[in-house]
Amino acid sequence: MPERRPTRILPGALRSLHTPSDPGFWRSPVRGARFTAVLGVVLLAGLTLLFVTGLLSYAAYNPDLNPVNDKTPGKGLLGFYLFSWPTGPHWLYRLTQGLHVTVGIVLVPVLLAKLWSVIPRLFALPPARSVGHALERLSLLLLIGGALFQFITGLLNIQLDYLFPGSFYTLHFYGAWVFLAGFVTHTVLKAPQAVRVLRNGIPRGEPDTLAAPDPLPATLSRRGALAMVGAGSLLLLITSAGRSFDGPLRRIALLTPRGGTDPGPGPNAFQVNKTAAAVRITPADTGERWRLTVRGPAGEFRFSRAELLAMEQHSAALPIACVEGWSTSDQQWRGVRLSDLAALAGFPDRPPGVFVESLQRGGSFRKAALRDNQVRDGRSLLALEVNGAPLSPDHGYPARIIVPAAPGVLNTKWVETLTFGEL
Repeated sequence: MPERRPTRILPGALRSLHTPSDPGFWRSPVRGARFTAVLGVVLLAGLTLLFVTGLLSYAAYNPDLNPVNDKTPGKGLLGFYLFSWPTGPHWLYRLTQGLHVTVGIVLVPVLLAKLWSVIPRLFALPPARSVGHALERLSLLLLIGGALFQFITGLLNIQLDYLFPGSFYTLHFYGAWVFLAGFVTHTVLKAPQAVRVLRNGIPRGEPDTLAAPDPLPATLSRRGALAMVGAGSLLLLITSAGRSFDGPLRRIALLTPRGGTDPGPGPNAFQVNKTAAAVRITPADTGERWRLTVRGPAGEFRFSRAELLAMEQHSAALPIACVEGWSTSDQQWRGVRLSDLAALAGFPDRPPGVFVESLQRGGSFRKAALRDNQVRDGRSLLALEVNGAPLSPDHGYPARIIVPAAPGVLNTKWVETLTFGEL
């Protein structure tokens, strides 16, 4: 038989046989320890801010006050940080949640760039060379998985695309703690090295383990790559942050669909999240037959809208701020103080909390509980008018709750019943 000649493998073919676990597979000249360290420091500050504002947002719902407020049953020790959410400054939730959502969106390019910069590490073999290396790999898994989960569910919630199985509140809450475990562990393990690299660079004689051993010719410098990431974040900032401001910025905030341009002219021409039609509130529900029921130790009372208007009226300039990150400017609300209604119900001296029920028959937060400090605040109203005109159906006619610094969903619309007492 004729002798077979050995097949000759060319250098290019050798490269094509590389796998992701081979360092030669990754050839970008941009990767490097300093590039990753810069991104890591930005994420350290940004993700810390996200976590803190996320906790504040959850606390603002007063989840330990009443089961209807809490969408994360069984939280156990994870609820240790909760405290009585204050009513001042009145723009507090507008600030904290606006930061939470806007910073989260702005960090997307930074997060993706950081993941890209360290992706060779995910395929490195052996999986664990020591106990410390195993902890680093585990923290990386929790960090990457947790970050992707939190960012994806958060962005879907902002877009109102509820594609995830289960409640957003529950998933986002527990996902945050999983992410935190990886984030803290990874920060403790890697922060000293990142700081050292930023201060002094790679020590002479030590290899840059993130740099490609056989890089392709450079078409973009590392500074240029960082500038591209920054430009992407700036673009996302411009197209999202405006939902918290009036004027031109609101019109160009294309990435946050809720809280867009004013819905028509007139005193009620400001942003609406949940419309009357969406929850099947009809004119028959809010017409002449509507009555507000107030309950307490003094008994049960029923008031028509005309009787409520005949009571002493008070005004408050307060915004509406929602969990999706959008908010309105201060609107001029007018109505009956919740503390005055508590006095009618039998609490003339120190009003307790109140359980609020809406005409809305289904959906989240048709019932909500407010703390005693919220009821006692003189700016907390059962609002009947806004900006000098009766409430529109979409803004809660015939009556709605308005409380300083509270999430929008706790400013219940189409109020039917107020029950003052222990919650």
